[in-house]
Amino acid sequence: MGKYIIKRLISLFFVILGVVFIIYLIFYLLPGDVTQFILGVNYTPEGAARLREELGLNRPFIVQFFGYIGNLLHGDFGVSYLSGAPVSLQLFARFPRTLLLVACSMALCVAISVPMGVYCAVHPKSILSDLMQFLCSVGIAMPSFWLALLLMLLFSVRLEWLPALGSVSLKGIILPCVTLCASFLASTMRMMRSSMLETLNQDYIRTARAKGVGRRGVIYRHALKNSLLPVVTMVGMNVGTQMGGSILTESVFSYQGIGLMLMDSIFSRDIPSVLGCIVLMALSIGVVNLLVDILMLYIDPRIKASITKGA
Repeated sequence: MGKYIIKRLISLFFVILGVVFIIYLIFYLLPGDVTQFILGVNYTPEGAARLREELGLNRPFIVQFFGYIGNLLHGDFGVSYLSGAPVSLQLFARFPRTLLLVACSMALCVAISVPMGVYCAVHPKSILSDLMQFLCSVGIAMPSFWLALLLMLLFSVRLEWLPALGSVSLKGIILPCVTLCASFLASTMRMMRSSMLETLNQDYIRTARAKGVGRRGVIYRHALKNSLLPVVTMVGMNVGTQMGGSILTESVFSYQGIGLMLMDSIFSRDIPSVLGCIVLMALSIGVVNLLVDILMLYIDPRIKASITKGA
């Protein structure tokens, strides 16, 4: 187990290194001069040359890249080109808000999709099951920004129940959370339904029924645990997708999280802020997927046995 975790952490380090390299290379090859964005109306060729010297932008790409990696290993995310403040201060102020939004969205998604998927699998021909699947299809097809605007118009403008701007409060996080959750809820519910249907047709389920195990016992004691395996994997993969989806959601609701910071930094070509946001997102996604893989070892002993045998 320990060797497995160490290998995953090493691979995570190289993944983050590759991500930083690609993003750094993209910004390096982009046309235009970043000093124009920083200086604005005060731009002069002499001032731009002096600023490039101060920021180290006149150095070769490899020197800039490895210099950033060296600072990153010491916990230094650099200084924002626009605000002049350390990027780490902005990241650690905004990242908990995005983490709270994604966690609430995933919790809501699992709490609704798992029971819905089990019900649709146990009652495949019921009217309620057909209605749930129809709503899931609508949720998958509807763009997130369109759903966000509809929710804002209904609950903020018409009913005036919830604020239009997102915030770290009970009312302020509801609309961003529902928007972020909608499409993932539909896909998770479908995965749970198909997994449950496949499990209910297994031989050991028929054996349990033949031994006289009750209907609820067959579903919740025998079928549900094995049906959760692909769902747990999907939830771990969706964390990365939700991190990406939070960029659009936070922009619509002006939710002051890391997604909105990333969007603003891209438009202003604030390279240290962009890299800091992406590194923190990639690190959190890798850690969550590692935790999901460890959880899978305890849910399915066969996976743990295969890893131990491979080691």
